Amino acid sequence: MDGTEISQHAGNIVDRLGSTQLPPPVWVVVMTGVVALALVGYTPVWRVARNVVTIAHEGGHAVVALLTGRQLAGIRLHSDTSGVTVSRGKPRGLGMILTTLAGYPAPPLLGLGGAALLGMDRITVALWAAIGLCAALLIAIRNLYGALSVIGTGGLMFAVSWFGTDAQQAALAYLAVWFLLLAGLRPVLELQRTRRRQPGSDADQLGHLTHVPGVVWVLVFGVISAASLVLGASLLTAPLR
Repeated sequence: MDGTEISQHAGNIVDRLGSTQLPPPVWVVVMTGVVALALVGYTPVWRVARNVVTIAHEGGHAVVALLTGRQLAGIRLHSDTSGVTVSRGKPRGLGMILTTLAGYPAPPLLGLGGAALLGMDRITVALWAAIGLCAALLIAIRNLYGALSVIGTGGLMFAVSWFGTDAQQAALAYLAVWFLLLAGLRPVLELQRTRRRQPGSDADQLGHLTHVPGVVWVLVFGVISAASLVLGASLLTAPLR
């Protein structure tokens, strides 16, 4: 690809960012939802796909840490799909509470935001928002596996947005949004099952910070995830009604 072709591609994307795209056929909306459900529900695949949820989860911690005035020290993502975000600041107080709270709601809320964009036929904006978030998160990654995970996720979005057809871009955007919406609940259920064996979870840290039992925070995570799924699905399936 020479300089002229690159300029044409870049100009085309800029034009698309400022305009709407044609919505995909109804069958694309339905099939991407079915595929996303399979990715979440089939455990062998989920063990790999969950890396995307971890990226969003740790990104949520990082963004809120910065917004509340904490100093972000770094993010590490691990091959077992766990992750950790380290920030510096007061060990207690509202900033610490909000930072700890932000992880589990981040994937479904990102999915809800993506559904809102797709509901407005802003497919290109949705893809490039994801690319931008991955690029911003990459700056804070402090290990090789984490960097490869973020580069792989953002790189896929970029490749399809840059080289893919309109149909391929729409399919990826809808699949990604469905996945984030549907994937919000499973980690919450897994959290509750493993809390006794793995103390120190986000819910237990919130319990320590607020003196509200950890199980209540698990319920909060679940309510946010379920509400995001219902609202997001309503936006995505509007063409079916």
